[in-house]
Amino acid sequence: MTLSDLSDSALRQVLQTKLDQKTKPLGSLGGLEALALQLGEILGTDAPQLVQPQLVVFAGDHGLAARGVSAYPSDVTWQMVENFLAGGACVSVLARQHGIALTVVDCGVRHDFAPRAGFLDYKIAYGTADSLNEAAMSAAECERAIAQGRAIVKSLPGNVLLLGEMGIGNTSAASLLMARLTGLPIADCTGVGTGLDDAGLQRKVAVLIQVLERHAAVHDPLHALEVFGGFEMATMLGAVLQAAEERRVVVVDGFITTAVVMVAHALQPLVLQRCVFAHRSGEHGHSLMLHHLGAQPLLDVGLRLGEGSGAALAWPLLQSACLVLAEMASFASAGVSKSGAA
Repeated sequence: MTLSDLSDSALRQVLQTKLDQKTKPLGSLGGLEALALQLGEILGTDAPQLVQPQLVVFAGDHGLAARGVSAYPSDVTWQMVENFLAGGACVSVLARQHGIALTVVDCGVRHDFAPRAGFLDYKIAYGTADSLNEAAMSAAECERAIAQGRAIVKSLPGNVLLLGEMGIGNTSAASLLMARLTGLPIADCTGVGTGLDDAGLQRKVAVLIQVLERHAAVHDPLHALEVFGGFEMATMLGAVLQAAEERRVVVVDGFITTAVVMVAHALQPLVLQRCVFAHRSGEHGHSLMLHHLGAQPLLDVGLRLGEGSGAALAWPLLQSACLVLAEMASFASAGVSKSGAA
């Protein structure tokens, strides 16, 4: 399905006039005003309300992790999933603080989980293949993951989707996608991930160079996702595309989630109209990724945790933007004199 263009000059003018009539100097709320305009356009109203926000953490393991591209072993993926579900992870704390529903999805973790509230089992396989040897997933597996991501969003209430992820090795997958989709050198796209030292970073870059050479003929965005990506990334892609079609606000977290949005953008350019970029990650390459998309992040505090932590941290700004539109007095209603400047 092709996304509709949300550009609506009449609605935008109504929103802008509404903001300009608030008791403040013109433009004095800066990026908060731009955010209010965007939320109004996404939701198609001059009185946007954010309803039942859903933060979904997509989890999966990566075969490439066996090459030593991460500072942590693959077991950390399933252990962190348990931590999310127990309420002890950073994203769990922030979601709880802000009243955001948190759902964790097993897209391809090398572990079996007991059923419980807040957990969805959409496992494709026990981790992807090693992309240095072969494609990380087959076309059929990728198609299934995308379909499952769409189904997940359809099953969730609300009009906001906040993106999170967990998967040891997924910064490598994101770096590979970034390099192939932007044409930038892999060294510019690769960072320390979970905390590699200098030697570890050099080893990671060397492995990723080999992977890119192994799949030098792959340039189509969806094919690149199959070859380099993860089950959690393909499932997230389906979720993003479905949320975009439903005109939900999509809150993009950091490096990995932005890589997925890059694929979505390559497939459906208008997806960016629905995306609010929560923050600029401390992960090397994220700034270049945001620049490639022309995206302006809300926060810049050096986060590089993932999980959706930055999306949850930025959530109050979205709430504030809506409340300013809804509750802030106008010059007329407050009896405040407007500036006489031309």
